[in-house]
Amino acid sequence: MKITNKIYLYLLSASTLLIYWGCVKDYPVNNRLTKNVILVVVDGARYSETWGEPSHRFIPFRSAFLQQGVLCNNFHNNGITFTNPGHTAICTGYYQDINNAGAEYPLYPSLFQQWLKTYQRDKNEAWIITTKDKLEVLSDCSNTEWKGTYRPQTDCGINGLGTGYREDSTTFKKVKSVLVTHHPRLMLVNFKQPDAAGHSGDSLAYLKGISDTDYYISQLWNLIQSDDFYKNRTTLIVTNDHGRHTAGHLDGFVSHCDGCDGCRHVEFFALGPDFKQNYICTKPYQQIDITNTIGELMKIDLPYSKGKVMDDIFK
Repeated sequence: MKITNKIYLYLLSASTLLIYWGCVKDYPVNNRLTKNVILVVVDGARYSETWGEPSHRFIPFRSAFLQQGVLCNNFHNNGITFTNPGHTAICTGYYQDINNAGAEYPLYPSLFQQWLKTYQRDKNEAWIITTKDKLEVLSDCSNTEWKGTYRPQTDCGINGLGTGYREDSTTFKKVKSVLVTHHPRLMLVNFKQPDAAGHSGDSLAYLKGISDTDYYISQLWNLIQSDDFYKNRTTLIVTNDHGRHTAGHLDGFVSHCDGCDGCRHVEFFALGPDFKQNYICTKPYQQIDITNTIGELMKIDLPYSKGKVMDDIFK
């Protein structure tokens, strides 16, 4: 009888392990506290005017928030340093030479589509809200298995693709409204002003655009922490799609598009319950790693991504 009981217990333990392994295989399991992710892309801000500026005078709010979060100071766009290619890399984990005017969809599905499909969530739980209308293409892809399916909600530009850009203040109002009304679990926000002012050649407007966006980010974080749905359950990531030419190279802050350090060196700053606090990570990471890091937080399998999880920044 004792031997039989031992065999029975052994078989029970083995079957339990097999069942557990099946669950792990089909449904990613981790101990992350994050239930929601909000990703803010500050369009075209050069690192030398954000975290690379010693006094951080243009990003005072993010600088103060570093006590609660993590900064990667060796973070780069290793693809094409334009708006749509940069955003595509962030959302798909794949560097693509995509049309920058919004005339082409990403090749592979975004983390939004893959999350919506994995968990069969309502599309109101995933949003893409951007000042630039051309970024509406992030909501879909050209992959035949995914095209036209599991698309997140969008609010881009004046009234969607092809309607032109709007003011960042309008985008920020929309972001706040959507957060309060729909409580999305996954969101991407784009603010254009640093890039738009840079292209105009107005250095003061360019710097003001960086400061204004920093204020929007601070208000967004305060809103997150004041809402029980989001408080202590939400990760906020701030990054750039690209920088601008290094000072002294070509026309400097006015433009971007090549592989100079000014164009490639971009921001990665994050706040959330799973990250280290007051931590500066010096290990090299890149844009496509954002996709996998969000995938780790939100438990999404991302077979198309070429990025990796930024393990060093987790607690």
